[in-house]
Amino acid sequence: MVDAETLDAAERLLAAFRRRGLRIATAESCTGGLIAAALTAVAGSSDVVDRGFVTYSNEAKTELLGVAPALIASVGAVSEAVVRGMAEGALVRSRADAAVAVTGIAGPGGGSAGKPVGLVWFGLAWRNRPVLAQSRVLPGDRTEIRRATVAHALHLLMQGVRQGE
Repeated sequence: MVDAETLDAAERLLAAFRRRGLRIATAESCTGGLIAAALTAVAGSSDVVDRGFVTYSNEAKTELLGVAPALIASVGAVSEAVVRGMAEGALVRSRADAAVAVTGIAGPGGGSAGKPVGLVWFGLAWRNRPVLAQSRVLPGDRTEIRRATVAHALHLLMQGVRQGE
């Protein structure tokens, strides 16, 4: 389940969105729905959380979020362009005001010299704002990488809602 620190961050984030009448969508690959799970672990989250897309496969990224197969083939699923497409696709396909997206290599296998285990791309799309994309190489095992990914995604959403004030 959700640890106390993550639950606290989710509660604060939901309160900030609720005060502003805003809604959230998620688009997740390497976390497999953990961001949405953290948000919905908070009682009353349904007035803020619109929907979550779990797009673990490349086909799901295309079918559910509209990420072009040619883009995935050319730059790979773990890339800035794909996470931007995921965030934009989640926003367009929801009633949310903000969408956070993540795609990465949680390990233990699957890494390469150019894309090591722990590489995660984060995307944040808001209505009427440019899409933010950034990457991090997170340390640890698969569980730690996924936990840190959830924490950073919640942090980015909180930063974004504060910047909108």
